[in-house]
Order: sequence, then C-alpha cells, then structure tokens
Amino acid sequence: MLKDRLVIALGERDGISGLAIAACATAAGAQVAFVATECFV
Repeated sequence: MLKDRLVIALGERDGISGLAIAACATAAGAQVAFVATECFV
C-alpha cells in the first residue's frame, strides 16, 4: 500500500510512538525519512 513512498513518522509520548509508526510504515513497504516522538501539550 505504501510501496515506494517516503514517510515522516511523528509519534506522541502518551500515545503511539514514532518508532511504532515507522515500523508499521516499513512493513507496508514505505521508506521512513524521519522519526520523532514528541510531547504535544
């Protein structure tokens, strides 16, 4: 589904982390360009 797409994975500290989003995107065929987990208050 995401084959040959670039993904920026922005996660939330109290929710889903950026690394988890990146792992899902990679499993779907995407290339992860940037990963971050931030605290959005």
